[in-house]
Amino acid sequence: MNQMTTAQERAGVWYAPGRANLMGEHTDYNQGLVLPFAIAQAVTVAAVRRDDGMLVLRSRRASAESAAIALNSLAPGSVTGWAAYPAGVAWALREAGCEVPGATIEINSDLPAGAGLSSSAGLECATALALTALAGRCVPRRELAEIARRAENDFVGVPSGIMDQSASLLCEAGHALLLDCGTLEISQVPFDPAAAGAGLLVINTRAEHAHAHGDYARRRAECEEAARQLGVPFLGHLTDAENTGRLTDPVLRRRARHVVTDNARVLAAVDLLRSSAADPDAYHEIGALLSEAHRSLRDDFEVSWPHADVTVDAALAAGALGARMIGGGFGGSVLALVPGEAGAGPAVRAAIADAFMRHRWAAPEFLEAVPSRGAGRAYDTSGWWS
Repeated sequence: MNQMTTAQERAGVWYAPGRANLMGEHTDYNQGLVLPFAIAQAVTVAAVRRDDGMLVLRSRRASAESAAIALNSLAPGSVTGWAAYPAGVAWALREAGCEVPGATIEINSDLPAGAGLSSSAGLECATALALTALAGRCVPRRELAEIARRAENDFVGVPSGIMDQSASLLCEAGHALLLDCGTLEISQVPFDPAAAGAGLLVINTRAEHAHAHGDYARRRAECEEAARQLGVPFLGHLTDAENTGRLTDPVLRRRARHVVTDNARVLAAVDLLRSSAADPDAYHEIGALLSEAHRSLRDDFEVSWPHADVTVDAALAAGALGARMIGGGFGGSVLALVPGEAGAGPAVRAAIADAFMRHRWAAPEFLEAVPSRGAGRAYDTSGWWS
């Protein structure tokens, strides 16, 4: 970390986007490959420096909720609920040697919470940018991603990988981020569905998930046990799905098979995207990979949920090129790749809405997913300082 040469700033507004993951689910903590992209929807924080050592947090989405925490009292488990994420970032920065000052932070977002779009990582990354700027420190983005992950893992207690924070901080507009979670090597992969006559639709099923609950942690533990039995440090190190046949436990065998095959789907998607300018069928093949990934998540990793399965089936029946659940599972969103011809997107939306109505579920929420830039400073601060 380097001290910034400019004078310390006392106020500002920063944003960090959510992400959708094109391919590679539950591969991150297995030191495998992931291919996320940032979306336009983001968490935004307005921060003002304080000189009393207090971190004061306010949420515009939960107007009745606020928290005031002494920085010197921060310790894992000392803050709960939504405030734990920004408080955890302050703690992790201080643990990394960045003595951040007190601050009042006001939080806003157009990311639906609990939708599997990584609103938590958006909050962490926007807070990290704000606090380091107020401290007059310049922290490299990759290091900041690690710090934000530590906040989520060690302070909040969610055993997530580094994909979400990396996507929020490192993605570029018009690209997906190929991230090797073992080596942390990254590559920007051109990803412009609109130019190829396609579109991306995120369907928030409104079935909320909670990563801190036991199911997510149980999947991670199953992967660790499968790797131990196969004699590899992490399942992401395997390159051949046939190796998983050596596992005698059918549950562990399915978990390992998903990780290995999803890693392969990431590489296949990258090859297709890099050749898409010359191959008009590339996005049709990517759509097939999406649907294949959903079946793997549903059957081998068993993290899908009824709303997601109905959404995928309805989208495909209405002409989507492919669709799959995204995020950790057990609730959240579905990503659908739709052809760009007139009426295709509306037809998919209508089919999904009709399916939800037949099941008497709450209506889903639809968001256009455009590969967008990563986190940064917001220069339109209108409405924040009134």
